[in-house]
Amino acid sequence: MTVLGQQTTMRVALGIEYDGSDFCGWQRQAEGRTVQGCVEQALSRVADHDVQVVCAGRTDTGVHATGQVIHFDTGAIRAPRAWIRGGNANLSGDIRVQWATPVDAAFHARFAARQRHYRYVILNRDSGSALLLKRACREYIRLDESRMAIAAGHLEGEHDFTSFRAAACQAHSPVRTIYQLEVRRSGDFIYIDVLANAFLHHMVRCIAGVLIAVGRGEQSPAWVAEVLAATDRKLGGFNATPAGLYLVGVRYPEAFKVPTAGWLPTYG
Repeated sequence: MTVLGQQTTMRVALGIEYDGSDFCGWQRQAEGRTVQGCVEQALSRVADHDVQVVCAGRTDTGVHATGQVIHFDTGAIRAPRAWIRGGNANLSGDIRVQWATPVDAAFHARFAARQRHYRYVILNRDSGSALLLKRACREYIRLDESRMAIAAGHLEGEHDFTSFRAAACQAHSPVRTIYQLEVRRSGDFIYIDVLANAFLHHMVRCIAGVLIAVGRGEQSPAWVAEVLAATDRKLGGFNATPAGLYLVGVRYPEAFKVPTAGWLPTYG
């Protein structure tokens, strides 16, 4: 809590869950429905003043979140439950505030984050799912998850991920550290879990696309190491659909006492 003149300002962190299917991504835009725009409008009504929020990770059009974290500064004194209930009362059903907590002024949803966790969901069967049309990537060809897991191992650690980012990516450095990259099957579903210090634009979808190519048998697991070393996006194959991608957790230093994970989307 800080005091500016006669006004006391508090920093509040929230956990946000959303179905990104009908949003033009997270970031506020002049036109188009965005998650940030809807959240700020709802919180501004609760605070009775304009609220601007900062998020842990800006998700693209069609990408979902169960563990997005945001913070904002406010002069309004509200109990955590008021931010949750009031926020949800002013939001559509495809965005929910899951938790709220006051935090130290040093907390920053983006810059204080130490790890981010994304899950990519693939429905791997001949028939699709009407219920998961916009919540999972559909692959007709039977994927070999063991080959995908071997390939994933080449991407763990600190690397230049130029081959795995969008051409329009504005990050100053393409170097990122992947702490864990796991591929597992459960029935007709394949889950790709990626934990890293940060991500480049389209990085997880690029990784998923490369691993799918290996799973189809179109490329060998060793090919992934070649793509990584080439630092050339043109060699990286296709971007997997955003429908299967979820931001499921953000980890912060324990001193901030902020919840670190949402629920893991598991369908099989």
